[in-house]
Amino acid sequence: MLNYLWSALVILSILCSFFTGNSPQLSEAIIDSSAQAVELLLTMAGVMLLWSGIMRIAQESGLTEAFAKMLSPLLRLLFPKIKDKPKALGSISMNLTANLLGLGNTATPLGIQAMKELDALNGGSQTASNEMVVFVVMNTASLQLMPTMLGTLRQRYGSAAPFEILVPVWISSACALTVALMIALGGNHQRVLKRGGRWKS
Repeated sequence: MLNYLWSALVILSILCSFFTGNSPQLSEAIIDSSAQAVELLLTMAGVMLLWSGIMRIAQESGLTEAFAKMLSPLLRLLFPKIKDKPKALGSISMNLTANLLGLGNTATPLGIQAMKELDALNGGSQTASNEMVVFVVMNTASLQLMPTMLGTLRQRYGSAAPFEILVPVWISSACALTVALMIALGGNHQRVLKRGGRWKS
């Protein structure tokens, strides 16, 4: 559906520029935006590489394991069936750390690794476990203490105070996470998620 929507918007823009006589401006905007996209990609890639390296160092140095122990009371409450699985808890804690730092793209491979651990503990079943559902919900809500990527974007586009949005981000992400966990923990015992399918009661 989104592909059709974006295609329609592009075609509509081209037609409007043609009928209003703004074709030269459209061509200039396309060229300029392409250059800006490459510059933005390089900026974001630098930030992602930096934090990915830091997270890797944390993993190799044992800092991740220490952080997992700090988070263990909370993780054991949210994921009761994996409380004795340090590898799974470590993967989840790394993903949560990346999300807390606002590194959404960096958190993705960490989240995939954590989900693989949860899938292994689930026996490769075609039905997602409650732990897998809660983990997906937490990633979607994504509580952020330091919205690094968003701050980078704001600085890139000329914001004088790129991190002045901290308090609104804290409030909105905390509210989203609270509601999401209430729904997931309150209703996941009544529903199962079929891979490639839909929620079923």
